[in-house]
Amino acid sequence: MRAMKKLPDAEFDIMKVVWANEPPITTNIIMRQLGNEREWKAQTVISLMLRLVERGFLRTEKNGKERAYFPLVDREDYLKFETGGFIKRFHENSFSSLVASLYNGNKINADDIEQLEKWLKEKRG
Repeated sequence: MRAMKKLPDAEFDIMKVVWANEPPITTNIIMRQLGNEREWKAQTVISLMLRLVERGFLRTEKNGKERAYFPLVDREDYLKFETGGFIKRFHENSFSSLVASLYNGNKINADDIEQLEKWLKEKRG
């Protein structure tokens, strides 16, 4: 697979639906779970799905009149990629800088800190 690249918001929204469902995924599934809410036409969803195929996030197979899509990139792998880029870009690869900005911006509370401490203890072994 090619080097992973950041997805535009619309394509990421489609991938979230793909990851939340058991493959194969069809454009009908995307339309039911996202397209109607976003007021997309079916052709818009098809175009976005084909872009995801071109980018290496999905593979496609023709099943009769409809195409089936299968994820090639795991959700966790993409989130690691995105999060790593975010921390590098905005926090100079400093996890403590990220946590401090969340804490100072009142985005995390005491329960979040307790969960983080528990997670860190588990990771240390």
